[in-house]
Amino acid sequence: MRILPLLIIFSFFLSSCMNSKKTNTKSVDIQLIRNATLKLNYNGKTLLIDPSLSPKNSFMSFVVPDKNLNPTVDLPLPISEVTKGLDAILVTHTHLDHFDEGAKTSLDPNLPLFGQPFDEETLGKSPFVNVSLVEEQKIYEGTTIIRTNGKHGPDYLLKELGEVSGFVLQAKDYPTIYIVGDCLLDEDIRNTIKKYNPNIIVVNSGGAVFGDAKILMDEKKAVEVAKSAPNSRVIAVHMESLDHCKTTRQMIRKEAEKENVDIIVPNDGETITL
Repeated sequence: MRILPLLIIFSFFLSSCMNSKKTNTKSVDIQLIRNATLKLNYNGKTLLIDPSLSPKNSFMSFVVPDKNLNPTVDLPLPISEVTKGLDAILVTHTHLDHFDEGAKTSLDPNLPLFGQPFDEETLGKSPFVNVSLVEEQKIYEGTTIIRTNGKHGPDYLLKELGEVSGFVLQAKDYPTIYIVGDCLLDEDIRNTIKKYNPNIIVVNSGGAVFGDAKILMDEKKAVEVAKSAPNSRVIAVHMESLDHCKTTRQMIRKEAEKENVDIIVPNDGETITL
């Protein structure tokens, strides 16, 4: 007669393991603004990540010389809504599609801004007066911001493309979030996932190309990330906003369905609650 209670306990344990994506942590809201720009409500603060806020066709094409063709789409909502209620800014690197003139002119220059040490000169020349360079980690209002490594392309292009970073966010009672940044999938990324076991992974997966080289993850690599982190919710962004990004949302969705993995692919302006 003791078999039944044991079966119940085992079933509960198995169910807990299978549903490990569902945590007892507090929920977070992640809004995709456009490209890699995210508005994140986390640990009682609202963070804007990689703000690129310029209007359509306002900065250079990455494909056609001497043409202003980027971004290829307008913001999905007024800038006043994007900037409303912000507490801090995170910048993974200062390429125009992650930190542009629109951000410099639209955002409060007194907001705390966290960036990578490689961008000290660029950020120092910006209007922002409260810049913190994250060497390894910083604590902001109870949230730990950990800088992670990555490569924005093959080795022979790294000097031209410059250094990039990602961020891991951790706070008590909140899910751990890994914002991968503009990185190819390599051992650095895999090791970061293993080390921090994030609940949420945001993957820039637009399949951007520079000449003949791929410099950003695409649909296949986004799926590979999801397969390597079955306990994480993967969100794919950085698509359908720039002329050198070849991967579309539909390509991500089709590849995820084909490989039987779950990837969240938000539209511009959409908010995901996890």
